[in-house]
Amino acid sequence: MASLTDRMIRAAKFDTTLYEEVEADRDATGQAMSVVILSSLAMGLSSLSRVGLMGLIGGTLVALLGWFIWALLTYWIGTRLLPEPQTQTDLGQMLRTTGFSSSPGVLRILGIIPGLWVFVTFATGVWMLAAMVIAVRQALDYRGTGRALGVCVLGWLLQWVFVLFLYGYSRSFQP
Repeated sequence: MASLTDRMIRAAKFDTTLYEEVEADRDATGQAMSVVILSSLAMGLSSLSRVGLMGLIGGTLVALLGWFIWALLTYWIGTRLLPEPQTQTDLGQMLRTTGFSSSPGVLRILGIIPGLWVFVTFATGVWMLAAMVIAVRQALDYRGTGRALGVCVLGWLLQWVFVLFLYGYSRSFQP
């Protein structure tokens, strides 16, 4: 099994062979989840200095939940709404490829540096989106990047609608 660090670097470099490799490697599921957890913890830790312990917990959980919802939505959209004739994947393949697309997110830890949080969060978010597009393109066996971009953007928008709904719903229970 390839090293986690090597795979993360290759994923962050948009190495399409890496995404094909982890798509086919059922044993890479644990590594993909480790990437998502590390990326989510980096977000939480970068929030710690700004909003305290609740930032650590909240930032980590929101990042983790957001990735999972986004991966599920892109799987559903890509296989049900916008498949190409050759599209053939399962949820495990999608979770592995999109998990590794979170690799640039570990750099969110740099957001703990005063004055850099907004820049780091934005830059890593764009980088992760680009990696997600590559991951989705490979997992869904798309011939081009345009459809993968559409699937990712639509999934991302629906994910935010869901997160905002949960946020509003949770606030309705506060005194």
